[in-house]
Amino acid sequence: MKILFATNNLHKLEEVQAIIGNQFDIQTLEEVGLYEDIPETGDTFEANAKQKSDYLVDKLNMDCFADDSGLEIDALHGEPGVYSARYSGSRDMEKNIELVLQKMEGITDRSARFRTVISLQLDAQNYFFEGAIEGTIINSKVGTKGFGYDPIFIPNGYDKTFAEMSADEKNSISHRAIAVKKLAEFLSETKKS
Repeated sequence: MKILFATNNLHKLEEVQAIIGNQFDIQTLEEVGLYEDIPETGDTFEANAKQKSDYLVDKLNMDCFADDSGLEIDALHGEPGVYSARYSGSRDMEKNIELVLQKMEGITDRSARFRTVISLQLDAQNYFFEGAIEGTIINSKVGTKGFGYDPIFIPNGYDKTFAEMSADEKNSISHRAIAVKKLAEFLSETKKS
């Protein structure tokens, strides 16, 4: 079964492919020749994911899925949230991390979560799958693996950041892994019927 993933982010693609394995042929936007920016103007992860998957169905008439993910920090009232990738006004993750750490200075409640919502468009139907992992924001970056806010996030029950974990370790517990596993189970069941 071929399905289009609304991304050209190789980190995301690697994570998703590692979780889904080879049971589905996941195609990227580049592989189908789509290089334009997909609109992402919603104010929730659900709205953004659906907007992206709707756009692809309208444009390409293909089964597809899109995700929107981000970091939600309780003391910052859920920020950076849907603006996680451009929190500092740019897509420079170093600047985004610096802004988070600056805003968190002196704050004792450091609870946060990573959240992913996937919107699947399959046979003219829309389905949502969500994953979240709770954790803590630390005071400075630790680790060099992963991407995004991984160096400042320690998941609950662990003593190291996502950026210190191997890809396998992170993929077994991450927000994206939880959502993608739900997606893969649904697609497997759909394929059987």
